[in-house]
Order: sequence, then C-alpha cells, then structure tokens
Amino acid sequence: MGIGFAGALFIAGCAGNGEKRSTGEYIDDAAIHTKVKAALINDPVVSGTKIGVTVDHGVVVLDGTVNGEVDKRKAEDIARGVDGVRSVENHIIVRTYHPTTSNTGQP
Repeated sequence: MGIGFAGALFIAGCAGNGEKRSTGEYIDDAAIHTKVKAALINDPVVSGTKIGVTVDHGVVVLDGTVNGEVDKRKAEDIARGVDGVRSVENHIIVRTYHPTTSNTGQP
C-alpha cells in the first residue's frame, strides 16, 4: 500500500499546473529566467536591473529600457546564449537622449 501511495504522489507531482505546462517545463522556465537575469545583471555593458525577463516554454521575452542599440542587442545575445532558450523576443525600448536647452540670455 505504501508503494501505491508514493506512486500516486509522484504522478500528482508531475501533473500540469493548469497552463498546459508540465511541472518540468515550469521548473525549466524558472531556471532559464534565473540564468538570463543573472547574466544580464553581471554583464558590464548591459544594465540588467532595467530589463524585465519572462519565459514561457523556453521563449524568453525581454522588456524594459536601455541607453542604446548596443545594450539592446547585447541583452538579446546574452539571453540567446543561455542553455534551454528556444527563442528571444526583444521588446526592449532604447531611450532617446534629449539634451536640455540652457538659458543663454539671448532673445
């Protein structure tokens, strides 16, 4: 009887979570999220704290804002380099810099 109960717990533990993802897929997505976010934060070029990361079935979605196109491309490259990533959707917005005009006293 103990083996049957343990087997039932194992099967229940592997059931999906209602989003048509298995527990294994959910755990894989969580691991990918952690690896991508850590890689972004540890990169000296990219400001990883300003970039959001979501993962669904191995598809990474990046959003947030960065200072330039180089940062945007670098963030995507970093995400693509993480094991388990199937594809990357880069929704990062590049901030545009508008210098403020100073009052020079001229009419």
